[in-house]
Amino acid sequence: MPRPELQAPPEIFYNDSEARKYTTSSRIIEIQARISERALELLNLPNDGVPKLLLDIGCGSGLSGETLSENGHHWIGYDISQSMLDIAVEREVEGDVLLGDMGQGLGLRPGVMDGAISISAVQWLCYADKSSHEPRMRLKAFFGSLYRCLARGARAVLQLYAENMDQSEMIMTYAMRAGFAGGVVVDWPHSSKARKEYLVLTCGPASLQSALPKGKGADGEMCSDEDDSDDDDENQTVGVYERNRPRKKLKVNKKGKSKGKQWVLKKKEQMRRKGNDVPPDSKYTARKRKAYF
Repeated sequence: MPRPELQAPPEIFYNDSEARKYTTSSRIIEIQARISERALELLNLPNDGVPKLLLDIGCGSGLSGETLSENGHHWIGYDISQSMLDIAVEREVEGDVLLGDMGQGLGLRPGVMDGAISISAVQWLCYADKSSHEPRMRLKAFFGSLYRCLARGARAVLQLYAENMDQSEMIMTYAMRAGFAGGVVVDWPHSSKARKEYLVLTCGPASLQSALPKGKGADGEMCSDEDDSDDDDENQTVGVYERNRPRKKLKVNKKGKSKGKQWVLKKKEQMRRKGNDVPPDSKYTARKRKAYF
């Protein structure tokens, strides 16, 4: 069976019947609990006995949220499927659930969340299910709003199933551009079935606190340094990108010269001859603007 992302948009794929089948499957419940426990472990929350307010992105029917509740934390769930959220309310989960599209931004107040997890949800942003969807813009909106709602130094652990390396790179790139530090932790990297990828992000610049933990090996133990050396491309920290966009290059003609004032005046004259409404020439025409105000 192909992945759900390849079959239909999430709000359509997870209809009433599919949502109920997903929630009542003992296999799915076990997998969700195991991945959620691992995500909570990677969050590395302080063991001070104080409950934290966590965000569960793509919470579905609340299976992953139950793990957060069992560990004594409060949580807010976010999902696009009304059917999934209806089952979550029916099951009387302890967290609050919200209906929304994470590709349009989370819409939460700045700095209110102590951490965030996501189980098998972020990869949906890489698919354009509507003509108005542009994956890069949706990833930018999601990671920008996630960065703003997290407290300084808080972590986000996003477990995902990227279809290929291009999707992984695109997701990581927009996470770093939003200001996050971190990278990918791979559990069981040499297993085709048990392999799990976690994007572990820290809100803020790189520091000792944002150092990545080791991935788990085939028997559940942490991978050794020898294992890491054999799998360098799959288990390493992602470098932090500059948050500022690179400046746009000047347009150049075929001779390699930049298009200056004379070229602009010539083009405006051509437009006037065609009968177009063109602003009059002035001393500001084709004037180079300063880089910053």
